[in-house]
This record gives sequence, C-alpha cells and structure tokens, in this order.
Amino acid sequence: MSGSPLSLASEAFRTGRPRPALTALGALSLPLARAHELTGSSRHALALLLAAATEGPVLWIVPAWAPGRLYPDSVAEWIEPGRLIQATPKRAEDLLWCMEEALRAGVVPVVVAELPAPPPLTPVRRLHLAAETGASLGRCAPLGLILSTGSGGAAGVETRWHMASRHGPGVTAWHLERRRARLDPPRAWRLSRDADGRLSLDPALLEPETAGA
Repeated sequence: MSGSPLSLASEAFRTGRPRPALTALGALSLPLARAHELTGSSRHALALLLAAATEGPVLWIVPAWAPGRLYPDSVAEWIEPGRLIQATPKRAEDLLWCMEEALRAGVVPVVVAELPAPPPLTPVRRLHLAAETGASLGRCAPLGLILSTGSGGAAGVETRWHMASRHGPGVTAWHLERRRARLDPPRAWRLSRDADGRLSLDPALLEPETAGA
C-alpha cells in the first residue's frame, strides 16, 4: 500500500477510519470518495488544479455535442496532458452513467464530468455511493468533480466551488470561493501564478453570486 492520500483514503474505508481529504495549495480541502461541484468561468482550470494534487490518470467526461474541448497547451499549464483520458458520450443520460461507473471502479483518482445542467439529488447520491464503493473495493478513493454552468446547484454535493479569472496586464489571477461545504463555512481566496509558474493562495473577500461569473 502506497502512502498517497488517495490510497490512504481507500484504506480508511476498509478499516472504518475517518475519511481523508484531497488538499491543494495547503488550504483547499475536498473529502475523497465524494462528489463535488465546480462552477464559474474558470471551473475547468479549477478541476485541473485539483487533479495536479493527485497522481495517475484523470477521466474527463464531456458531451459529444459540446462545442469546445480541452487543448493540450492549456492542460499542460496544470498537469501532464498524457494523464488526461477524455470520454465523449453521445447521450445526455450517459454522462452521469459514465461518471458513476468510473467512480465505482476505484481505479481512476479523479473523474470529471461536464454536465449541461446540475443533477438532482438522487443521481448525486448514486455518485457518492459509487465513489464509496470504489474506495472500499478499488485501488484508490476517487474524487468526483461535477462541472456546472452558471452558479451550479447540484443537489446533495459534498462541496461547491466557484472560480473566475481576474487576469490583467502582467497578472495571472483568479477569484476562488468555497460556496458550500458540509463541514466548512464559505470562504474566498485570490489564486495567482507568478512569471515562473508558481501558484499562491491568499485570503480574499466573498463576492456576490452572479450566474454568469
């Protein structure tokens, strides 16, 4: 058994110990073997930021009819592009099915799904159960990331996050918020990247929610 957070979480499910969480940049914490929602114009970047805190493949599920795709150059700003596996279901109902089955297998550390609309409570509960099964029976405790447009609203998710760009002349930065969490209060940060590619996270003020931000 390796000492990675994902393998330790899998072991925790087998032994009944408290569930570990994925931690990124020292302050962002997402419980493993659960489904989380990412929103905002920079939600894709946030998913890649979280994936960078893990090892192994990243399954990215996107509708076959979606107009855009992830470009290797943009992916490479966060993770090695070779880690990314893209699945493109042709039917809307297959998006959540693919995510659920991948989480249940417990072999892919991060499963991302771009959804046309936030899912209701029952499908989200199924994702939680599938991720817990994967953690108990698979090789790792998978992290499920639902990417929703606007302000999101997936029912029953473990946490909800929002990230939007705040770039300017010579500045690469984002505004990041934890808008919902079962165990933590709302909080905001300024995420920035310097000229050498190093990321830093600093406290910020919560901003009013707007659907298009």
